[in-house]
Amino acid sequence: MKEKAQAGGTDFQTITIKDDFIRLGQALKFANLVENGGQAKFEIQGGKVKVNGEINCQRGKKLVGGDEVSYGGVTLKILQKE
Repeated sequence: MKEKAQAGGTDFQTITIKDDFIRLGQALKFANLVENGGQAKFEIQGGKVKVNGEINCQRGKKLVGGDEVSYGGVTLKILQKE
């Protein structure tokens, strides 16, 4: 499930996951921030994606509830379905 909001010029989106985690590249694709896995890989390995405020170059990085991803002016919040 996805939700969008905007505050102070920054877009915020939430993704609710039902599994234990979602991989970084998958999250970017699911949120429609990239068009495909190749673009996700290029952007992540290019140092353009932050996870919890720090640049992360691992597209296989496991994201869990509470993690935040920043890319292209969008902050993506990962929520865990209970």
